[in-house]
Amino acid sequence: MITLLVADDHPLYRDALRGALTLSFSDLTLLEAADLMQTVALLEEHKDIDLLLLDLHMPGSGDLFGLIHIRKLFPELPVAVVSGLEDPMIITKVINLGALGFVPKTTGAAQIADAVTSMLEGDIWLPDSYASDEVELDNEFAELADNVASLTPAQYKVLCYMRDGLLNKQIAYNLDIATATVKAHVTAIFKKLHINNRTQAVLIASQLQLEPPATTPST
Repeated sequence: MITLLVADDHPLYRDALRGALTLSFSDLTLLEAADLMQTVALLEEHKDIDLLLLDLHMPGSGDLFGLIHIRKLFPELPVAVVSGLEDPMIITKVINLGALGFVPKTTGAAQIADAVTSMLEGDIWLPDSYASDEVELDNEFAELADNVASLTPAQYKVLCYMRDGLLNKQIAYNLDIATATVKAHVTAIFKKLHINNRTQAVLIASQLQLEPPATTPST
């Protein structure tokens, strides 16, 4: 029996994956989650999951934080990233963070089954357009990820707001918490990331961002 967990906030894509996988695996148990909190809860409940298919952009995931957080909590769990962003930089980052594969959402049903079979056997699976020997190991990025893994989800949200240039008062308003709580989070973030100012925090958060924030055209 093979047990897979599909973590993606788009029901249509989860349905498509279910259809593709049930055609190829007769002894399949498929679990589904729509956000990071639900994903963690299912992983804690079901200790026999053979592979997690993780969307990087579902609620709570925050670009790479979902992958970093899950790798910290479940270091032995095989994780494959599924994403609509097929970019060599992203692929390199997720493999450096310990993902076993990268499956673009444009991948066909037969190829998805091949990818899952390969990863269940312990092999790294990447799109044909991106050879596995092109992945460069980045020890500095891996060390950064280890530090970020120590953040709580709430602290990571604060870090992202800092990256976007928000002041503590604005962050408090967005998160519906007291400004003093934000200050406490910021202090904890600095300590865990071994930094001492917001500029350094912004640089770190930017390295974990998969897409730059949208810019407003000048008028």
